Amino acid sequence: MQFYDRENEIDILLENEVLAQRTAQFCVLMGRRRVGKTSLIVRAMEGKEWAYLFVSKDSEAVLCGKMQRVLENELGIQVYGKLTKFKDLFEVMLKESLKRHFTIVIDEFQTLYKINPAIFSEMQDLWDRYHRESKLNLVVCGSIQSLMKKIFEDKNEPLYGRPTSKFTLLPFTIDVLKQIMHDHHPEYKAEDLLCLYMITGGVAKYVELLMDAGCYTKTKMLNYVCRQDSYFLSEGKDLLNQEFGDDSSTYFSILQLVAGGLTRRADIDGAMQKDMGTYLQNLEQNFRMLARLKPLLAKPGSKTTSYEISDQFLRFWFRFVWPYQSLVERQQLGLLRQNMEQQYEQFSGRTLEQYFQQKMIETGQYTLVGNWWDRKGVNEIDLIALNEFANTGVVAEVKRQSHRISLKALEEKMMALPSSDFGKYSLSMRGLSMEDM
Repeated sequence: MQFYDRENEIDILLENEVLAQRTAQFCVLMGRRRVGKTSLIVRAMEGKEWAYLFVSKDSEAVLCGKMQRVLENELGIQVYGKLTKFKDLFEVMLKESLKRHFTIVIDEFQTLYKINPAIFSEMQDLWDRYHRESKLNLVVCGSIQSLMKKIFEDKNEPLYGRPTSKFTLLPFTIDVLKQIMHDHHPEYKAEDLLCLYMITGGVAKYVELLMDAGCYTKTKMLNYVCRQDSYFLSEGKDLLNQEFGDDSSTYFSILQLVAGGLTRRADIDGAMQKDMGTYLQNLEQNFRMLARLKPLLAKPGSKTTSYEISDQFLRFWFRFVWPYQSLVERQQLGLLRQNMEQQYEQFSGRTLEQYFQQKMIETGQYTLVGNWWDRKGVNEIDLIALNEFANTGVVAEVKRQSHRISLKALEEKMMALPSSDFGKYSLSMRGLSMEDM
């Protein structure tokens, strides 16, 4: 699959590269695994003088040996003797950058934390000493977001406040997914686009796998997921084991419960038979895998909340793959595929709501987007998008089939919206179905 989108992100990297010709730059690039961080950097650095250093799970001495060879081969930096400490290697880079400008990319940067946590204090000391006269463009990437957040956003950590630039690479937008589908299969249907969004959530690697395999329709996509050699069958486990470590079984259980429909805190605590507050907080704030949903404009202390898996692929994987590991292990993938087909319409109904909510956000016309329900659960509105500056908004009912939409019923639900919160907004009504994708 060809390279898509990322113009803004490439501009950021290129601007930093130009600035580093005068004074050192320190860019932190974060994002979930498979989202395309390495491809982005390779694209942006075409024609530049740069070296790519990957932090593998080796001892510090072995890692430094590998990196030393890369620096010699890619940048011609000659080091006498064999370096065994990362601080010595980093100082070599900084000293060389006093004489000339170049870019160093360190990928899977957070792995250094497991190799030797003292490395970050040593980097801080060296950066503070050299960066004013240096012409180094340093880019560090990380995909274990909990660790990257700790390293750069915890004020007690040595590298806090050192980066000159920091951003997160997000999955492809809906418009980009549409462009990809059009380029590969101009006759694609709304169901095909919805299925692509449901399985991949716009994550570049997942989209690339399906497109390169010629899976342009819903049927072919689901068939590919259930193939014996499918990348997707083990991807969720591979992805999360690296994040969760020793507590993985508890986190897996919570995510499976949420994907299966137990979305309230009390229900999750009951199913696990103990207080899951700390785990839920970690999944929401540190790992960013759960989103806590509240009715739009609800007060901060509102107890009318529920949880939802925020990553589309993980939401799909925990609903259709992880609970049926015995089928995967016994290679009964026909049954796995059959269950997907049987549950698909119901599951994709909520995916369609998320699709339109994301689409509303991506228009740039609304400051708040979400859904709303009352405390009794009698009235529920699928989508509300508000512009707080213009005091306008859209209220929408979302259904897979347009004939099931009732604007009259939506109008009655709107009457239940609290006037203290929504009274100042001029709201219009819409019905959204797959025909509007």
